[in-house]
Amino acid sequence: MRRANNQDSLSVHLAESKQAWQTHGHLFVVADGMGAHAAGELASKLATDLIPHLYHKIQDQTAAEALHKAVTESNAEIFRRGQANIEFRNMGTTCSLLCMLPEGAVVGHVGDSRVYQLHGDKLFQLTFDHSLVWEMQAAGEVTDETARSGVIPKNVITRSLGPNAAVQIDLEGPFPIQKGDRFLLCSDGLSGQITDEEIGAILRTLEPKYAAQLFVDLSNLRGGPDNITAVVAEAVDSRIMTSGQGNLTVNRRGPKKPFSIALGVVTAVCLLATLLILALISELWPLAVVTCVLGLIALATGFAQVFWSSNEPASTEVRYGNGPYRSFPAVAGLALFEHLAGTMKALREAAIERQWKIHWEPIDELFRNARTAADAGNFSSAVQNQSMVIIRLMEQIRRQRRGDPSDSAIDL
Repeated sequence: MRRANNQDSLSVHLAESKQAWQTHGHLFVVADGMGAHAAGELASKLATDLIPHLYHKIQDQTAAEALHKAVTESNAEIFRRGQANIEFRNMGTTCSLLCMLPEGAVVGHVGDSRVYQLHGDKLFQLTFDHSLVWEMQAAGEVTDETARSGVIPKNVITRSLGPNAAVQIDLEGPFPIQKGDRFLLCSDGLSGQITDEEIGAILRTLEPKYAAQLFVDLSNLRGGPDNITAVVAEAVDSRIMTSGQGNLTVNRRGPKKPFSIALGVVTAVCLLATLLILALISELWPLAVVTCVLGLIALATGFAQVFWSSNEPASTEVRYGNGPYRSFPAVAGLALFEHLAGTMKALREAAIERQWKIHWEPIDELFRNARTAADAGNFSSAVQNQSMVIIRLMEQIRRQRRGDPSDSAIDL
């Protein structure tokens, strides 16, 4: 709603044969670019084009090793392109990828885009946000309440592809896959506007194509401050199941890593700002105290990561990372239904005020079905019907705004 161009990119590569499935599996990639002019758009497009191409060329390594190498080489190329053109200097992109393999789901990750897995009645976040607030939480420097308060900016990321010649890549998994499991890859334009509990309920309640559409619609209806990308994948064939009935368990602690360059930069900037304020504008000493404290927190967080060690028991299986990092109930309830109903009411008022031509009969029928289900306590059906109300209404509104001559007709 607020961006002139789309700096997000995605790509989906499904295995075309049994042999391709066994060696490289199904690959999904989401990237969120950053940089002035068209730099962010270019960086994310390079990531989603290069990573699958390089990954499928590698034949002599395991899938996880091939993923790591593909991301590493893509980072080098994005960095090279950025250095070659002054307008693209320091361009970067997040990158989250999911590879569904015979041994399970393997995730590669840089930045704060996310990969979720819906497993039964729970939603698991498989990736660790490479953001200042998450790094501080993992190091025990801030509480969950402080992180949610917004005191620490949520959009400060500590890793991305492109700005530097080398990048640290998280590999996670493999995670067990059962028939019916669903996965969501998304940029922070989605996760910043929709709560994890809502994501879980929607992902479990709606078919994948409708879940993806509702994620985009809700994010826009809540302000749409950033580009929004959602890729939803479901395991629908029993042949994709991993052997055994492994369960997902949460590890809240972040991965062990060397001192973060980004945290070092934050520390230096804050402490330098402190000195400048005290030297030039001494009456602003309270601000100097704040910048000094933030700098010391960033410094302490960096050192905590260096000396942090995992208490996880050793395993004979080859596993990567420490995910999943968080879990949430994936249950549709009264609160979500009422919120969706309130959204529909606001949309109706806007449509009437702007004199849009809306076919209300099918919309009203869906709403009556939703209300009937809610009154009966069947909130799964209620949320499903109410979600379709918003999807169908938003589709008609988009056609109105585009001036579509079809007069906003919708096939239900």
